[in-house]
Amino acid sequence: MSDYDLFVIGAGSGGVRASRIAAAHGAKVAVAEEHKVGGTCVIRGCVPKKLLVYGAHFAEDLNDAAMFGWDVPKTSFSWPVLRDNVLREVERLEGLYKQTLTNHQVEVFHERATVTGPNEVTLASGRRISAGKILISTGARPQMPEIEGIEHAISSNEVFHLPELPKRIVIAGGGYIANEFAGIFHQFGAHVVVVNRSDVILRGYDEQMRDRLLQISMTKGIEFRFNSSFNRIERRDDGRLSIDMEGCDDLEADAVLFAIGRIPNTEGLGLEELGVALGERGEIKVDADSRSSVPSIFAVGDVTDRIQLTPVAIREGHAFADSQFGGEPWTVDHDCVPHAVFSHPPIASVGMTEGEARNRLGQVRTYTSDFRPMKNVLAGRNERSLYKLVVDGATDRVVGIHMIGPDAPEILQAAAIAVKTGLKKADFDATVALHPTMSEELVLMR
Repeated sequence: MSDYDLFVIGAGSGGVRASRIAAAHGAKVAVAEEHKVGGTCVIRGCVPKKLLVYGAHFAEDLNDAAMFGWDVPKTSFSWPVLRDNVLREVERLEGLYKQTLTNHQVEVFHERATVTGPNEVTLASGRRISAGKILISTGARPQMPEIEGIEHAISSNEVFHLPELPKRIVIAGGGYIANEFAGIFHQFGAHVVVVNRSDVILRGYDEQMRDRLLQISMTKGIEFRFNSSFNRIERRDDGRLSIDMEGCDDLEADAVLFAIGRIPNTEGLGLEELGVALGERGEIKVDADSRSSVPSIFAVGDVTDRIQLTPVAIREGHAFADSQFGGEPWTVDHDCVPHAVFSHPPIASVGMTEGEARNRLGQVRTYTSDFRPMKNVLAGRNERSLYKLVVDGATDRVVGIHMIGPDAPEILQAAAIAVKTGLKKADFDATVALHPTMSEELVLMR
């Protein structure tokens, strides 16, 4: 008899969901977490970052208020107030996650665990525990380059704990994390320079959306350095950073943030010694049932590097628990997963980009709406939104929706259902517009 039916390493979104559901099915479950319960999303990822995004939006809202009749006195921003309030909210959420596990009789070990056998884990304290099945949900971590002076730089993990707001910040990367923090720090009043080793931001997103974001970002004053890389970072006597660059002029800043990707957390877990197959980035290779090459060891979430999104990890954990302990087997469909960039303004997408559709389908029709939101018009803001439908020319099926503009992620969640279920452009045309809204543009494109 094993000590537990299921032992989970990592109490992030996927691990917590798998633990809770497995326990609800009657399994005896334990979880080991060496940091905080809640994982990347809750502790140092999408939740605190979205709170910073909300805080950043007030800069434009307060500026626009005058055109709507509001006499707003002189305003000032306090980074310590926002930072501490965000950290308190993170602490509250961590408590709720702990309570969820406790309420389902899941035992939590607050220490590191490694896999020492197909059905055995060893805690940092030396205790060995046997389990019928082992689930790895250790997530991923920010990738940091091996350059001289890297100790002077920060990753997205440290952003939420900065003692003070930098007046000048250099952000390395062209993906969603880099562009999100570029917008956040710019709205807080910092001078932002984004350094990208290629000439394209947001690779994988629709070309028109990323071009529009680049145009808007540059208009706002965010600077970009393309085809550039870092040689060395030095801290001067006055505390500022001197950055030796390749491909562009050298830079000076108060902070350097690297957002160049995330690496699955598999080092030192004992997986390779047991024959668990890993990919080139260290990700655990799994099948559709989240099973690794060792039949008793499973993995979900970012550590598998399938799609590094919290809702995907949650679904994978749920499917694993139902399949292995609930007698209700099902697998996660990783197709048509909606995703968003909480930039300023935000981007939201689902399905195929225009380029992907042309490569896969051949005959493609696109419909776009390029407009100024009503609020921007009255506020005197020239920033324009762009919505785009990608349609299969042979079947009239809408295979992709891409949007940049205020509240785009909120609007797309409902629109993503249409793409997932295979609705046609004629179905959009037959739907009466909800006026006056930005979302009505989705059914008015002709």
